[in-house]
Amino acid sequence: MSMLRDNLSLYLVTEESIPLGKLEQIIEEAILGGVTAVQLREKTADGKVFYEKALKLKQLLATYSIPLFINDRVDIALAVEAEGIHIGQSDIPLSVVKKLVPVSMKIGVSVKNVQQALIAEAEGADYIGVGSVFPTVTKKDASMLQHGALKMICQAVAIPAVAIGGVTSANLPQILDSGICGAAIVSAIMKADDSREAAEILKKQMMTAIVL
Repeated sequence: MSMLRDNLSLYLVTEESIPLGKLEQIIEEAILGGVTAVQLREKTADGKVFYEKALKLKQLLATYSIPLFINDRVDIALAVEAEGIHIGQSDIPLSVVKKLVPVSMKIGVSVKNVQQALIAEAEGADYIGVGSVFPTVTKKDASMLQHGALKMICQAVAIPAVAIGGVTSANLPQILDSGICGAAIVSAIMKADDSREAAEILKKQMMTAIVL
């Protein structure tokens, strides 16, 4: 599990509106800056576009030995042999996903309270994504965690927890003592003027959390 914890320390989530060529460029720069995992998040793309994008990213990430996680779509994750899949509370249940994917594929579940976290752990999730920890424009329907909830959730489970939602280098220090093993980043890297430098700054901050 320690290897998974290491892989989740700086978890980049893609921005759907960015064209593939530019996306690959940003991701490669971010990896060079310290990103340890990439989640391909597509909410509006049809299956063919999603698959083609996933395949391209899988090839890119393989050259750096960085795991690819697919958001929601079990079929896409299987088709490109992704290392992981991330599901939300309204997606196919975790128990069903576990029957569909190989044992080697890591499964993450989005949670926003202790009860959801405990259920995810009990049903065999490999890690949880906890949020939204800060206001975010990426996910319009995301609800904010109550004050102190992140730490309570991290303390309630033994599996790795990744903070998600509006995380930037400016606010990441506020949650470093919560027990998270990683931070999921979208805009702070995807929309940065220099994605490599942005990743480097966030990575340094996360490393202080890991030794706390």
